[in-house]
Amino acid sequence: MVVDENPVVRSGLGAFLLAYDDLDLAGEAASGEEAVERCPELRPDVVLMDLVMPGMDGAATTRAIRQACPQIQVIALTSFREEELVQGALQAGAIGYLLKNVTADELAEAIRAAVTGRPTLAPEAAEVLGKRGQHRTA
Repeated sequence: MVVDENPVVRSGLGAFLLAYDDLDLAGEAASGEEAVERCPELRPDVVLMDLVMPGMDGAATTRAIRQACPQIQVIALTSFREEELVQGALQAGAIGYLLKNVTADELAEAIRAAVTGRPTLAPEAAEVLGKRGQHRTA
């Protein structure tokens, strides 16, 4: 399932999924509220979640989906690498954090990893978290 306010992003990700025999698009949502409503009926294995959306943001949506349907994994897929967003998504229950400049193969592998419970973190997000840890120990 793809959750993004931008219809071009949603359709692009849907087209990307068609290129892989083992991946399918269960559905899409234009807002966090719509995603929370649709997840129980669509029951996707993985949700690709934008973090910055009007109304319910991606972290709040992730938390709500994980509470209602804990078997659904969420990958944050965003343009932003700020520490607050990385921390917020992971604390809300996201299993992955990727930037939208990820390659198609990297995204496909992250989806496969999420299905098996393995986390995936963009190098930029890992760097932000690593710097945070260095500040705390200094």
